[in-house]
Amino acid sequence: MDSQRPASVDEEVAALSRGADRDSLFMQAQLALPGGGEPVTVRVRNLSPGGMLAEGKVVVAQGAVVEVDLRNIGPVTGRVIWVGDGKFGIAFDRAIDPQSVRRQVVSQSDLPPHLRRTGLERGPLYRRR
Repeated sequence: MDSQRPASVDEEVAALSRGADRDSLFMQAQLALPGGGEPVTVRVRNLSPGGMLAEGKVVVAQGAVVEVDLRNIGPVTGRVIWVGDGKFGIAFDRAIDPQSVRRQVVSQSDLPPHLRRTGLERGPLYRRR
């Protein structure tokens, strides 16, 4: 017996994304819609190397090419593969590392002044009174 294979590239990408491990998370990303205009903020509900589930008050059409700006990765292009009840699925054009998006990046300037170090200090980060 021959198993049923996906009929289109969209279905094949969706099947690969569903088979991949997904990271459930709750974060925001900027979504650039076709035709330009200001990017829209959407919530990322889950993320895999091949795509994501997004939620937001935005109207997107199935098959639309979009660009998602993901934290620590940057802009990733993809295609909307399904739409329903304020949620939609995006299949990325290239694989990403979902763990990179989860990583918190803290720069020295983000630290409060009492936690910044110049490298010249000796001893602990705190002062005794």
